[in-house]
Amino acid sequence: MTALQTRTELPEIIDLSVDDLGAGTGPAWLESWMQAHKGEIVSWRRAIHAQPELARREYLTTARVSETLLRAGLEPRTLAGGTGVVCDIGHGEPLVALRADMDALPLQEQTGLGFASAVPGVMHACGHDAHTAMLLGAALALNSAPSLPGRVRLVFQPAEEVQPGGALDVIEQGVMEGVQRIFALHCDPRLEVGRLGTRVGPITSACDLIEVRLTSPGGHTSRPHLTADLVQALGLITTQVPLLLTRHVDPRSGTVLTWGAVHAGDAANAIPQSGLVRGTLRTADHATWTELEEKLRALVASVLAPTGVGYVLDHVRGVPPVVNEDASTGLLRDAATTVGGEAADASTEQSSGGEDFAWYLEHAPGAMARLGVWPGSGPHRDLHQPTFDLDERALPFGSRVLVHAALAALAQDA
Repeated sequence: MTALQTRTELPEIIDLSVDDLGAGTGPAWLESWMQAHKGEIVSWRRAIHAQPELARREYLTTARVSETLLRAGLEPRTLAGGTGVVCDIGHGEPLVALRADMDALPLQEQTGLGFASAVPGVMHACGHDAHTAMLLGAALALNSAPSLPGRVRLVFQPAEEVQPGGALDVIEQGVMEGVQRIFALHCDPRLEVGRLGTRVGPITSACDLIEVRLTSPGGHTSRPHLTADLVQALGLITTQVPLLLTRHVDPRSGTVLTWGAVHAGDAANAIPQSGLVRGTLRTADHATWTELEEKLRALVASVLAPTGVGYVLDHVRGVPPVVNEDASTGLLRDAATTVGGEAADASTEQSSGGEDFAWYLEHAPGAMARLGVWPGSGPHRDLHQPTFDLDERALPFGSRVLVHAALAALAQDA
């Protein structure tokens, strides 16, 4: 058992060398805390990175976060199910929330880092280790303030990488009750460290999971007229449904149905009795997303009707687009420029990826921004790849941005 496995609390490493981008830009209490503890934020990230956990299994990460907050004199609450943490700092109103996700991905790490994943087949390839560490840093910095003009709610969320995402679990437990604004940061390996990418309106896309299971009596390939040709029906589904869908939605919505798996049969001379096709259905438009399931079901039915093949369509609603509210986006942008100057402000495009932070925005205005983690030279190590890594100078920068955004939101909403 490694040293990381024998203890749940996060290590207190204060001599870890890391540049503090934005030093001197905050109130005295923030500067004092960051000067003394910026290295801890990096060490927390490394400890979490070395022991990654998959969705809804983040027990060790949850314990580490809780114990770190407890040692700071706070009162964290573990969510039902044993993973995820919620904790308030301050008192009264207004109430502003900061959210970070905690889960890892089922990938074998190939970074060669000294603190690389010790768990075979699991790694933090999306930066959730960094998100958690940055929120912890922001939390303890805010806790060092003499007073706050309201409350800041910390939301350490499990299970962002699966559908339905952990945001729904959090919301069902009442965590968004009374929240007037919510913020989140997400690592962006194509944006240089020290910059923050913001966008008013949709910044991610909706993503649903689609599975169509087909059934047929089967039969000999020499007599397809005596049965229902299941493989031919699969071909129609995979080619015709995506094409027809483009004629039933606004082309400006960025809607795309893409298949990722097709399975049927084994023998060359036998029409199989079962088959399936799986894929994702994405759209950049929230209104279009609400209509897609009905449209897709009608198209699948019309395409398969002449084939005589039976089917079951499983449409798993994923997440809506993250739609950033104007004022909240401005608060994040201002926080970035306060910390890093005008050069820290970067615009960003809407992506086709999904992010369950969108569910929080169904309950309160807020915004998500993309945090630059690229060193400025060398390859862009993309998200969800086994080589993903980040420039750790982004960690104290991100904590500072979260603190400034929370303070500004409290002042504005008061």
